[in-house]
Amino acid sequence: MVYENIRNLREDSDKTQIELAEYLNITQTTYSKYELGKINVPVEVFAKLADYYHVSVDYLLGRTKNKN
Repeated sequence: MVYENIRNLREDSDKTQIELAEYLNITQTTYSKYELGKINVPVEVFAKLADYYHVSVDYLLGRTKNKN
């Protein structure tokens, strides 16, 4: 669910993995692995993604359907 949420938000925003990777100061390969669930997303990355998409970390984690 977590991985689907970050992928869906990116796709809904018409952003590329490269754009998000640059924002997060990581490689596109690392970002891709986050979306695929191959590696765990660090807490600080969740916080930055929540700020970027203007959603709560709980939403990213799938703990709520409320984006705020």
